[in-house]
Amino acid sequence: MKNNKFKKAFTLLLIAVLIYGASLFFRPPAVSSVLGPTRFAGETVVIDAGHGGEDGGAVSVSGAVESHINLAIALRLDSLLGLYGVNTVLLRSSDVSLHDPDASTLREKKVSDLHNRVAAIQAIENPTVISIHQNTYPSERYHGAQVFYANGELSLPLAQLTQNTLRETLDPENERKPTAVAENVYLMNHISCRAILVECGFLSNTQEDQLLQSPEYQTKLAAALAGAYLNDQQTNQEGEPLDAS
Repeated sequence: MKNNKFKKAFTLLLIAVLIYGASLFFRPPAVSSVLGPTRFAGETVVIDAGHGGEDGGAVSVSGAVESHINLAIALRLDSLLGLYGVNTVLLRSSDVSLHDPDASTLREKKVSDLHNRVAAIQAIENPTVISIHQNTYPSERYHGAQVFYANGELSLPLAQLTQNTLRETLDPENERKPTAVAENVYLMNHISCRAILVECGFLSNTQEDQLLQSPEYQTKLAAALAGAYLNDQQTNQEGEPLDAS
């Protein structure tokens, strides 16, 4: 029991340090970044800000567009991971779609965008994908983040650690568990690497909508995601998770 309390305290401390680091150092976006001595050689974190451009994704109860929130969190995550020496690649660093020039209709652009994201990921050696999205529901009933994962056991440990970290640092009452991604999620089902998709909250919930639009909360979300990844790397190196709750 004491050991579990220590691990949880360490996780919370790590998140606090990440947030503090973000407040001291937040850089302009770049497609690829390393903001410190590389301590994670051999692996690249691919940060996928879902949607973009004409495909704004879901719209919140106050009119906020999902793609903008996804990007804000992704840029913060990129900065934090880079600050701690992680190799990162942003699939998009501005509000754009990644479709081919010859795509004309919205549907063609969405399909082309997804195909190009998959191709970009598959071209990277030893990637781990963190795809950032927002959830929605016809009523305000639901709130809280949930982590989905692809490729079974390859991604499940990171998904579990990320879900635990989000709960412990941001939403202690969130009892959701990491879940295998649905078959209709194209990107996650067409890549062969370790990958998680994080629905950071519900845009259909008025209170959470306001939180998700807040730069402070976006930084906390990014710090939680970065902390989970760093803890996962510590697990891989030492064989014991810092937070195994």
